[in-house]
Amino acid sequence: MPLRIPEKRRIWIHVALLFILLMLAWAALGIGPTKISWGEIGQVLLDRMTFSSEKIAVDPIIWQLRLPRIVMAILVGAGLAVAGALMQGLFRNPLADPGLIGVSSGSAMGAVVGIIILPSMGLTGGWLTFAATPICAMAGGVGITFLIYQLSRVGGRIHVASMLLTGIAVNAIGGALIGLAVTKIATAEQLQSLTFWSLGSLNGILWPVVGITAIILVPGLIASMWLGRPLNAFLFGELEAYHLGVDVPFIKRLVIVISALMVGITVAFTGGIGFIGLVAPHIIRLSFGPDHRLLLPACAMSGAILLLIADTAARTIAAPAELQIGILTAIIGGPFFLMLLLKNRKELSI
Repeated sequence: MPLRIPEKRRIWIHVALLFILLMLAWAALGIGPTKISWGEIGQVLLDRMTFSSEKIAVDPIIWQLRLPRIVMAILVGAGLAVAGALMQGLFRNPLADPGLIGVSSGSAMGAVVGIIILPSMGLTGGWLTFAATPICAMAGGVGITFLIYQLSRVGGRIHVASMLLTGIAVNAIGGALIGLAVTKIATAEQLQSLTFWSLGSLNGILWPVVGITAIILVPGLIASMWLGRPLNAFLFGELEAYHLGVDVPFIKRLVIVISALMVGITVAFTGGIGFIGLVAPHIIRLSFGPDHRLLLPACAMSGAILLLIADTAARTIAAPAELQIGILTAIIGGPFFLMLLLKNRKELSI
């Protein structure tokens, strides 16, 4: 499949994915323990847009419960998928997923600092009480990503086996430190707040959290779209990209910071939702080729579609109970990762 995809075809692919995403979001508003018709959904949205004082009975269910959760699923899915695509472009390997190589674990360690350690030291208060967790999670993600990048370099090149082994080590250390903090420092209330880290959840998402997430994710997603051409040059190697006029050190730092910030903010509010950053980019790459000008926007929409489907299934399969969304993403992503390992096993030999 050619690297360069004609612009007209890219536009049609993006339009088709956007249409699918919007239709799924509309359908998800009506799915749940309380069935809501499309007409009622339209009435609620119309009342909100016209600031009507008269609202129908299902307005709180749609506006306060389902819509913020759906918007959050779209934002988080897009952010995780694009972060995965950026890292795969930087490392030039389809196995570079934020969760597998330790970035999500680094963000989780940062979040634990904000949730448990800083309050135990009396270093939170006022606005810092709410801001500490996302700030620490993003800082942890950025720091761990730079560490992984440096430790994965062998002879000036990214070594896939080193990257995966580094990720395994980071995940193990992160799990141990989180467990230590929970056992020795966390209060009962903090322990309850940390239960969602193991598998992730979109339950209880409210509009203020959606707004804070969007402040980080939307600029990150927009900035990522600018990286299509430089990452296309990276496909031929860093030296070739340099000769093609790419500022290689700057692009590498930018990719790391954007990816880690997007993963960090999602981990801070939704916990560890795995494999979206692995599955979505690979599906798009297999379907339409490796052109990052198409890949990055398409990954944003396909990641949003995947997480929206998973979240809708998580809150309906066992209704009125709710499954952790990480269970469903792991069921899909685990076998998918094994398939990729088998496909790329020659590259993993040390």
